[in-house]
Amino acid sequence: MKNISHHLASLAITAWVGSLWAISYLAAPVLFYMQPDRELAGSLAGHMFSAMHDIGLVCGVYLLTYLFWRFKRAAARQPMFWASSLMLLITLIMLFYFEPTMNGLKAEALPLDVMHSAYAARFRMLHGISQMLTLAESLVGAYLVIKYRPHSTLQEEFV
Repeated sequence: MKNISHHLASLAITAWVGSLWAISYLAAPVLFYMQPDRELAGSLAGHMFSAMHDIGLVCGVYLLTYLFWRFKRAAARQPMFWASSLMLLITLIMLFYFEPTMNGLKAEALPLDVMHSAYAARFRMLHGISQMLTLAESLVGAYLVIKYRPHSTLQEEFV
């Protein structure tokens, strides 16, 4: 068990990227396809995305802590550090800007559905930007999954 921190890093990448892909590209699209009530589908998807961002926050903080512990000052020279930092930055932007702003627009629109209110254009714009950020985070996550070798030695990692 002396490599437990290394195994936890592998699990953190798996949980983070797996939840990102599963919710963004499987659960949410299926939900909108199967649920005729778009407002309910959007509310459920919003809760799933919030949980996904919470997972990303925990996993991202762990990965950066792990990298600082393992590599000390050389952590900033590791591609895994920059990939994890970028993913965490996107997660933080989604969690602390996009989620509250979009939820605020939904609340302001009541009793109407936000898509049938004066806030629809701004909501669509924010939704589009958040989709692009999610795609960028997904691609960086793919890099982490492909390049990270859980049983490699220090010198072999990210060759």
